[in-house]
Amino acid sequence: MLKEVIATRFITPLREGGSLPGLVEADDFGTYVMKFAGAGQGRKTLIAEVVCGELARRLGFRMPRLVTVELDPVLGLGEPDQQVQELLRSSGGTNLGMDFLSGALGFDPLAFEVSPAEAGRILWFDALVNNVDRSWRNPNLLMWRGDLWLIDHGATMIWHHNWPGAQASAERPYDASDHALATFAPDVRGAAAELAPLVTEELLTEVTAAVPDAWLATEPGFDTPDDLRRAYATPLLTRAAVIHDRVTGIEEGK
Repeated sequence: MLKEVIATRFITPLREGGSLPGLVEADDFGTYVMKFAGAGQGRKTLIAEVVCGELARRLGFRMPRLVTVELDPVLGLGEPDQQVQELLRSSGGTNLGMDFLSGALGFDPLAFEVSPAEAGRILWFDALVNNVDRSWRNPNLLMWRGDLWLIDHGATMIWHHNWPGAQASAERPYDASDHALATFAPDVRGAAAELAPLVTEELLTEVTAAVPDAWLATEPGFDTPDDLRRAYATPLLTRAAVIHDRVTGIEEGK
């Protein structure tokens, strides 16, 4: 389960990227980047953030810690931006937060060097979860204290937007030609040998258990949140064993 915190102050909206998260303070005195349950992308974006973020952490990637943030819509009453005020009003209840990495820099492939091994591990993981939002245009990577950190996994597992076609969607190749780390000779096969055996049914059960029931309870075609959790785990378990053979658009390191 994720740690639960309560938002005590809305600091400011963050307008980078395609979504509109906000910076909040919480009752544990932490500062978090909060992603709203009422945002246009819906709760599936938050589910993807939790499943993929927690999976990444357990596979040894650097990820800001995730928490659930309880939001009282009254916090938005003093917000001058009408769009942000409406977002706060529509997001009462459970939202997603991640630790704010103060002083972190956005990754620039022209300014930072990445080893083939690290590039391969990140690219393999993105192929596993079908991350379509780690391009050179929008890397969703941060440099913090000299290390590379992964953020923003809302645009992953696109098969969960159409469960009847999920199996066919999950069997498709992963086009890495625009990947932010494609130019670093990523050792994808080396990463697969290391990471694929770690993606077990037990691990995925643990990861999907971190998703709050409230985000899962109303999905058509599933009787219980646990049924939906198993549906999230199944494509990832199958994909982990074979996805290194389905990555296209790059020349791997030797």
